[in-house]
Amino acid sequence: MPHTTGVRPEMVSRVIPVDPFDLVIFGGTGDLARRKILPGLFRRFRSGQMPEGAHVIGAARSDMDDAAYRDMVREAIGEHGGSEAKDSKALEHFLEHVRYVAVDARGNTGWDALKEVLREDEGLVRAFYFSVGPGLFAELAEGLRRHGLADAETRIVVEKPFGHDLESARALNEELARHFHETQIYRIDHYLGKETVQNLMAVRFGNMLFEPLWNSQYVDHIQITVAETVGVGGRGSYYDKSGAMRDMVQNHLMQLLCLIAMEPPARFEPDAVRDEKLKVIRALDPVDPDSIVRGQYTSDGTVNSYREDAENPLSKTESFIALKTYISNWRWANTPFYLRTGKRLSARASEIAVVFKDAPHSIFGIDAGRHSNVLSIRLQPNEGMTLGVTIKEPGPGGMRLVDVPLDMTFADALGPEAEEVPDAYERLIMDVIRGNQTLFMRGDEVEAAWAWTDPLIEGWQRRGDSPKPYDAGSSGPDDAAFLINRDGRRWRGVRQ
Repeated sequence: MPHTTGVRPEMVSRVIPVDPFDLVIFGGTGDLARRKILPGLFRRFRSGQMPEGAHVIGAARSDMDDAAYRDMVREAIGEHGGSEAKDSKALEHFLEHVRYVAVDARGNTGWDALKEVLREDEGLVRAFYFSVGPGLFAELAEGLRRHGLADAETRIVVEKPFGHDLESARALNEELARHFHETQIYRIDHYLGKETVQNLMAVRFGNMLFEPLWNSQYVDHIQITVAETVGVGGRGSYYDKSGAMRDMVQNHLMQLLCLIAMEPPARFEPDAVRDEKLKVIRALDPVDPDSIVRGQYTSDGTVNSYREDAENPLSKTESFIALKTYISNWRWANTPFYLRTGKRLSARASEIAVVFKDAPHSIFGIDAGRHSNVLSIRLQPNEGMTLGVTIKEPGPGGMRLVDVPLDMTFADALGPEAEEVPDAYERLIMDVIRGNQTLFMRGDEVEAAWAWTDPLIEGWQRRGDSPKPYDAGSSGPDDAAFLINRDGRRWRGVRQ
């Protein structure tokens, strides 16, 4: 029975504890650990899902003892743990499970001390979270093997970026494969841990209502938008070597595209799901240059321009990208997929919109106008789904049609339970402990995504294209609107 100090009884009844584990966080003093990993683990502990037999070990180069690290963890949870961080009794109990070891990933210092902290108990899950730059992945993997810290059951978690291009992704996969089997490698993309993304699979494959219509015969087009109001900020030097295509499209948007377009897997099992996602990536058409729009935000007088944030006055890196692509298979032939993402836009929003075709014939006449059903899947903010349907506008005066939403905002539909939905990182870390790879990317997926992405990047670099300027706080460059408007369609949301 899990420890329940500070845990509401109604929550414990809904939570299934994972097996006892030792989780080592390399980069345990870094920004990701402070903002996401450690607060997420505390919330899982408080919910009753993280068992008494679990240990969390921070590992980094900084020289500190357990007490100093616990002080840092306490501060991080207080800042990023939400209202649950006020439960001081649960927090202090959680900190009893936290240790720290100073380890030099590029040398031999600290590895023996780490080995002493790790337990050898039978049935204990051992996992290592590489919350560090990708340049250290191979060295950490080799260090774990060289110092006898890993066996056939050990799991490693690696953060993006998974390479900078196809060549580097292959090299990274080969380095990791020298020390760990693919079933031990968890490539984490936090978008796949979002509740709405998983509900997308439930809606598609759990309801007869949608699946017969989920094809080019009935779907006019699909839009995927991930818009941010923030700029690149302190990530300027990294982002300027990456850009929106590498930072967002190649991974986050690609994964959303796969889930919306893939065929039904035979079973809801890791490789069955990932096999179908891989087929989608391999069926993606090349993108014509005139179907790509790149942009770069300029200052509106209140915030820096991209070039100021990146400290590169001549930068040609895109902070915005919009493109149109097709999937060459029977289900989606000739159905356009519009992808768009950018920084310093007018609204923060992540949405997948499935826009169905108009009725083949309107019996209501030209005055009724055009009306399309749209299934909107919102990832943020206000996670949920909305299905737009056409009804008669109430009142006399003839048959006037109006579109209304059938809304399933999780917070409204599920009440207090929706507030307890785990953060994406919480869910994914618990899946690592369970040994469930369904929501993690496989090595061949990553390589296939780069194989599609690389020619697009090489194309605009070869042509010397510069991104189009757009005002901070706008909807992006005007050319992005033209990209979709010329097809007789328009973007949803994120308008000026």
